[in-house]
Amino acid sequence: MATKGTFTLHRIIAVLLVLLLGLLGSCEEQVPLVLWTHQWTPQANQPPPAAGHIVEQQQLADYLDKMLTTGPRNVLLFLQDKMSVEDFTLYGGAFGNKQDSVFPNLESALRSSSSTLVLPAVSWPSSNAVIGHLQEQLETSPLYMDPDMLSQLTLNASSPALLVFRLPYYIGSDLMSAKDVLSGNDEVMGQVVSVMKGQSVPYTAIYTALQPSRGASSVSMEAAVAGGRSLLQARGGYRDRERERERQRKMREKAGIYAPVEFKEGESSCILLWAKGLSVSILRSGRWESHDLTPSTFGEGISPKMHGSSCDKTKARLVLNYENVLGHRNFKLIFALSQRHYKVSARRWFTMDAVELEYDGTKATFNGSRNIYAPVEYSYRCESVSSFRWPQLVPRSSKDPSNQWRVTFEDFQIQGFNVSGSKFSYASDCAGFFSPGIWMGLMTSLLMVLVLTYGLHMIMQLRTMDRFDDPKGPAISVPQTE
Repeated sequence: MATKGTFTLHRIIAVLLVLLLGLLGSCEEQVPLVLWTHQWTPQANQPPPAAGHIVEQQQLADYLDKMLTTGPRNVLLFLQDKMSVEDFTLYGGAFGNKQDSVFPNLESALRSSSSTLVLPAVSWPSSNAVIGHLQEQLETSPLYMDPDMLSQLTLNASSPALLVFRLPYYIGSDLMSAKDVLSGNDEVMGQVVSVMKGQSVPYTAIYTALQPSRGASSVSMEAAVAGGRSLLQARGGYRDRERERERQRKMREKAGIYAPVEFKEGESSCILLWAKGLSVSILRSGRWESHDLTPSTFGEGISPKMHGSSCDKTKARLVLNYENVLGHRNFKLIFALSQRHYKVSARRWFTMDAVELEYDGTKATFNGSRNIYAPVEYSYRCESVSSFRWPQLVPRSSKDPSNQWRVTFEDFQIQGFNVSGSKFSYASDCAGFFSPGIWMGLMTSLLMVLVLTYGLHMIMQLRTMDRFDDPKGPAISVPQTE
């Protein structure tokens, strides 16, 4: 890491360009990592790696450990699906030409930060381990968030927090498509940094990816040179703000970013639903037939029919009406929620009592009240909600038609009470406290304790003889009488 005076933005540019020349042949195996802090930490001053050096897991862990020891422990992790160092040079001249940059917010954050670290070549298995290492060092679970949720969260400088922001990456035949997605990701980072500045909480930010992108490496050298030259030219028609917004809207739609389904009772919203994927499957002739409901539920300009929905202070019912789903002309997907006060916790909780599939006069019901619940002030969010493979939704009975159906909700979030505007409240995540690794450790420890207890019990049962024969003494004689 370096200060503003010793590690300027020009030095960052030089490091990136030099390391890029040494990594052109092997760029598919590494991802870049950019780290900056909002608070000056002189003890965290570390030199960047030599040109062409690939940072492995142990060296990256040393960088992170020193950062966590001396810097702020509120960590913002911007985790992109894919990224390579070419994304900074081919798709916008990041850290270079300010006028034509796709990353103005990232550049601004680096210029205003007290210390920065740029690692252009990190082995992507090491970048995958970043979130686990941060979780272990901070001793806190990660919170997957978006900028709107962050504005509702109050952070404390004395309490560590690991906030993860997932960013998409799109590769298509048009080079501008990936450029637009990267520009949208930069806007997300700008919003997050703006919220953190508003709260006046020191933070450490990390921007990296899970795996390298393939788009940049597959482009020919001629295309790369042409792209590099175009960065120095005027953008022409692309300066039109309306066209830029339209392109970004389409690309975000393709990346799966869209507004939630919103049901209003009068003028106020009372139910919100969002999912990256909604699908249902039915068993026919020994085979599962699936139907994806996502395109007809979410997206710009899509307004699903919700007649039959209702909500009040204690119950909420969201009904999504579809046509021609798996051979059924009229098909309904119904979410039934309720809330009540629990004396044990002294607060109100809401549960998703059932997910119902209604078709041709038949109703299949899945019970979710045992697994899907959250405080009534929060929304409920889960990476995967399904009726199979560790199901959160179970058939109401063995004879219910739901045994012939499967429902799957990917990256699912719902709120049926205390909705404010069109935004979700802070999410209560379904992730359990005990991870598989913790369970394995506990079971192994229990087995070792049982073995030790059995061994001690056997040792304590050993007994010695009351008397022994002395082989050196006189033999025992028994007199005989006639």
